[in-house]
Amino acid sequence: MPFDLGGLVTVLQLVGAFFGVYFVAVWIGLVIWTFRDVRARSRQVFTQLLSVLLVIFFNVPGILLYFLLRPRETLAAQYERELAEEALLQDIEEKQACPACQRQVHPDFLFCPNCHTRLKRRCDTCHRITSLRWNICPYCGAPVSAPPPTTSPT
Repeated sequence: MPFDLGGLVTVLQLVGAFFGVYFVAVWIGLVIWTFRDVRARSRQVFTQLLSVLLVIFFNVPGILLYFLLRPRETLAAQYERELAEEALLQDIEEKQACPACQRQVHPDFLFCPNCHTRLKRRCDTCHRITSLRWNICPYCGAPVSAPPPTTSPT
């Protein structure tokens, strides 16, 4: 039985072509993925260009270098974290304290339970709590009388 060397060469060429096309497809996929990922992580054009060039020229070692050097979080995650921090700071700032003794008071307190300083007042018309600084009631629009004394009579 004679050995057909021409058929073996053809099969090897087909297998080589298949792996070559597969390698090019993976390489293009890595370049596209790197481009999308770095755009989601950085606004700097230089960083984006450098990351894509690493993968274009070094392929798999380039993607490994990119993984080591890329920004830790995406821009969306960074934005969400900053929003959460802002909300926490706003919550901290909104905790009210008595202007006289600096003890924490609830937002609906009219007087400080510790030093008896007047914190807010009730509207004469709708009887809702209003700030001492307001000259009209924000709920009913009634004008507010002159500011009352700062401490309650005891």
